[in-house]
Amino acid sequence: LVSAHLYGKPMQEMVSIGITGTNGKTTVSTLLYQLFEKAGRESGLIGTVETRIGRESVPSSRTTPEADGLQALAATMSERHLRHLVMEVSSHAMVMKRLQGSHFSFVGFTNLTQDHLDFHNDMESYFAAKASLFTLEYADQAFINIDDPYGLRLFTECSIPAVSLSRNNAKATWHYTSITPTSRGTTFTVRGSGGILIESSTPLRGDFNLDNLLLTLAIAVECGIDPLDCAAIVPHLYGAPGRMEAIDCGQDFAALVDYAHTPDAVSSVLSTARGFTSGKVIALLGCGGDRDSSKRPLMGRALADGSSIAIFTSDNPRSEDPTKILEEMTGALVIAEPSKIIVDRKAAIEYAVSLCQAGDTLLLLGKGHENGQEIQGKKIDFDDREVLAKVIEALR
Repeated sequence: LVSAHLYGKPMQEMVSIGITGTNGKTTVSTLLYQLFEKAGRESGLIGTVETRIGRESVPSSRTTPEADGLQALAATMSERHLRHLVMEVSSHAMVMKRLQGSHFSFVGFTNLTQDHLDFHNDMESYFAAKASLFTLEYADQAFINIDDPYGLRLFTECSIPAVSLSRNNAKATWHYTSITPTSRGTTFTVRGSGGILIESSTPLRGDFNLDNLLLTLAIAVECGIDPLDCAAIVPHLYGAPGRMEAIDCGQDFAALVDYAHTPDAVSSVLSTARGFTSGKVIALLGCGGDRDSSKRPLMGRALADGSSIAIFTSDNPRSEDPTKILEEMTGALVIAEPSKIIVDRKAAIEYAVSLCQAGDTLLLLGKGHENGQEIQGKKIDFDDREVLAKVIEALR
């Protein structure tokens, strides 16, 4: 409250948009930021991967900054006359009151699946933290994905005006009327508020990205972007770094890096990969240390069930023993060759690449855009994208 007061409540000087949910926050925020910029509306972005003040990039330290940092960033954006602020809102930030004194024109809800139970203890508390954003204290209007069970509940309980979104429920205000996968992505038709019809295409793949795109379009149109402009811009939106990011070194197999770090996200990404892969789906995953340990066996099962070959390795073990983390991931699984447990992440990537043949898809999951690995209080340089590219080049 003090921070917001001292900086003059800058978020209210712009059209501010807050996006929350377990998965999809970064992608929706990035897509909205890109769409606004391409529509000629200089905007700000605050999130997990990066913070942008117009076209100036500022490092991000956490999904939602501490209150003083957040208000200072918003004040800078306001002073530079940016038209929009798009930001990710974490459940931690809501519980810790970092956003008190802030107010959004629009808030969006993507989904809620198991994560952060080391902090929230149970799903009900996790949901309550997310739902607290959808109140008059914080926002004027909500956009909610009702395909998600928690989203449907939030829509029925929401105390502010709410707009429903669905991939396939024609009763939702915003929904798809056609979805056609292509070799380059997806072509689609969306029906929106007031009967708006948007026909376009996207290079993004997967049902989860169609959900992300639908939320992006609904908010953009509500912000006054012409639907025809949206249709023209969408094919040029590329999503967030480290989210289904392709690594192309001229190899004859697909290689992708993705931030998936919840059971649901792992299952969704692997399901998407199976849809466009003629060969094997080879996937590598670890779980972070000093974080929600209850999701480790669920993530291990999602990896084993969703891939042809599953490789279990380290993520950011932090203060924990990486071998113990892997035991928790794999304890209930029978792991047979060529699937393997390889503690060292670089060695695991080398092994994964050595298995790849023409038509296969290789997925490195969990770290996405991150450029370091946290081990026993030290952060060593490690970027999945760079390591994967070097390994592919070396083995070609």
